[in-house]
Amino acid sequence: MAKVVMIQGTMSGAGKSLLTAGLCRIFKRAGYRAAPFKSQNMALNSFVTQEGLEIGRAQAMQAEAAGIAPLSCMNPILLKPTDHMSSQVIVNGRVFADMGAREYFAYKKKLIPEIKRAFHKLEGLADVIVVEGAGSPAEINLKENDIVNMGLASLIDAPVILVGDIDRGGVFAQLLGTLMLLEKEEKKRIKGIIINKFRGDMSLLASGIKILEEKGKVPVIGIVPYMELSLEDEDSLTERFENKKRGKVDIAVIRYPRISNFTDFNVFEQIEDVTVRYVCLPEELGSPDFLFLPGSKNTMDDLRWMRSNGWETTIKKIAGEIPICGICGGYQMLGRQIWDLESVEGGGFQEGIGLLPIVTELQPHKLCRQVQGTIHGINGILSVLSGLSYEGYEIHMGQTTIAEKTKEDYTKTCQQKETAFVCGDENNIYGTYIHGVFDKGSIAAALVGALAEKKGITVENGNMEDYGRFKEKQYDKLADTLEEYLDMEKIYEMLNGTKMA
Repeated sequence: MAKVVMIQGTMSGAGKSLLTAGLCRIFKRAGYRAAPFKSQNMALNSFVTQEGLEIGRAQAMQAEAAGIAPLSCMNPILLKPTDHMSSQVIVNGRVFADMGAREYFAYKKKLIPEIKRAFHKLEGLADVIVVEGAGSPAEINLKENDIVNMGLASLIDAPVILVGDIDRGGVFAQLLGTLMLLEKEEKKRIKGIIINKFRGDMSLLASGIKILEEKGKVPVIGIVPYMELSLEDEDSLTERFENKKRGKVDIAVIRYPRISNFTDFNVFEQIEDVTVRYVCLPEELGSPDFLFLPGSKNTMDDLRWMRSNGWETTIKKIAGEIPICGICGGYQMLGRQIWDLESVEGGGFQEGIGLLPIVTELQPHKLCRQVQGTIHGINGILSVLSGLSYEGYEIHMGQTTIAEKTKEDYTKTCQQKETAFVCGDENNIYGTYIHGVFDKGSIAAALVGALAEKKGITVENGNMEDYGRFKEKQYDKLADTLEEYLDMEKIYEMLNGTKMA
């Protein structure tokens, strides 16, 4: 039986995901087989495992920190919002159904056997499982039928660490209010409190900590400082969308309402002199050096949004002036037509933006697979990537084919078997279904170098290392900080009541 500890938070964004990743890294470095687990995640950032199954990107990141391959059993339920009231429900890596919020709330307890099977499978693979909750355990309107916070903790008999975010203010009210709203048996599971994202002189917290422990009857086991890390965060709470700075090389990403897998662009952020800006309206665009149309959970609706906000006209106007690349849903939008004959996204037909010679038909079956290969057969600015190997994954519900009149020119490149990208009739218009295509080796650095050369400038290349190695350093930095500021002895004692040497 694996040892278990669970991280719950006073709210979304308290830092549960990063603390889970950091603890996985600490246990790995101590010689244990560590693994993350989150019974239910809601996110548009997702990942495809080697099994060809879909999980939340946060759990893939945590598995990386643990030094193991991501598996579907780490995240048995993934909710991908399709609008404000409904989500695509993915169970054990496969699409299960589309459900409205009320329908899912009434149904979700029926998924407990799936959660238990996934957890028991993970128990056979790990010495220590670090479990992440979702939102807050004190959401009293949702506590009935809970399967992700205290309901899950009871199901797997897990000790719980409660995390509060002091950076947003009101951390003592967050923590004491949460404890007050828990049932007696639930509160017994809370074995320690962490105050996260602290800036300033920690000695100033002493009196508050004393009162917190007296009133809450739970020890504070760590005050974690605010950390400057470049790791993946929850898509609904990311601070990345707020960046408005423009570096020597300026990369713009269109932020439509259902943007997904924006982690595709994180790799560029670790290159000095490069900025990534997420822009909602054409007037925010300015004159970037590269424009991305990212993935979308609902391509048809986001394409309508693009038209209503003037993006189609803007994109056509700048085509040929700056390079443009669509990834997954953005790739489909850049094509000539999108058909939804099976009502995957509400049905109907739309003309695409028309810069790529492709036609897409949305289909009920979701293609999920990992891919790898070598980039070649590519023109324009991305020709600097020729000969470089890539790795990534596909997640899409569309079958894309080449428009008939250009079939001879583009058939090979469209199928993703020969190269990563499809090129348009004009240089510097590209499309790909592959998420993470820029992450491996020097691909991102090569593209940035070409963009800088085109501008006649140089960029600082000291940080242009393989993104995988860069992330490894970030995981170690996270673990080093947590080991310094957390009472790890108490955390080891929590692991099912057994002190691990």
